[in-house]
Amino acid sequence: MNRSVPALAVLCLAALTACGGGDEADKSTGEPRPSATRSEQAAPAERLAGLMVTPAEAKGFSVQEYDDEFALARSASELKADKAACTPLALAMNQLPLGKPQADLTRALAPESQGPTGIQTYVTLTTYASGGAQAVVADMKKAVDACGDGFTAEGSNGSTVYDSVAAEDVAPAGEETAGFTATTSYQGVSHIVHTQVVRAGDVVAVYFSADGMAIANGRASDAKLPPAVVKAQSAKLG
Repeated sequence: MNRSVPALAVLCLAALTACGGGDEADKSTGEPRPSATRSEQAAPAERLAGLMVTPAEAKGFSVQEYDDEFALARSASELKADKAACTPLALAMNQLPLGKPQADLTRALAPESQGPTGIQTYVTLTTYASGGAQAVVADMKKAVDACGDGFTAEGSNGSTVYDSVAAEDVAPAGEETAGFTATTSYQGVSHIVHTQVVRAGDVVAVYFSADGMAIANGRASDAKLPPAVVKAQSAKLG
């Protein structure tokens, strides 16, 4: 049984209905989740908070704190892929930082007009020391090429089988960008999720969209990334 697909659906629905936000240490403040101690990462975390897109910039979309209660894993160390080369894809599709970040921050966005249903888009920003961001994007591109026939991601809250992965042409953004689609299924119903990675200097933005309501209700889905969100966030990164 593919246990994490229902978890993904619940996660999407929880974000759509504003059930909470952030990781356990930072829910009260909504601050980015640091990768080391607060004192060490205060500056990178504050920087990401300032770079995150706002409702005024992503017009027509709500921007909510990320609640990882139902996530496949709550930290990168808890998530593994059965094919090591595919680990970057597993992290990107589960709102977890890639590589060795200084700090990361995730927000959940949904069209204000759709109500508590439909496609949920996650934006994860991560900052790195010199050279780290370039390495992350390079690893992502290699993973897309290596994992076309799919892989399984296993976390502390279950597992997800991705049946296939394919590179996807995406609009130019930042200094470099890459996109891919992945197909997964639940109870015999196929679902396509979309991911785009954008690098601007030492900051990487990962955009991921899934239709949690469709997954929960057994409807096939193809959750494309909203261009307005990608454009607004990428423009803010510079």
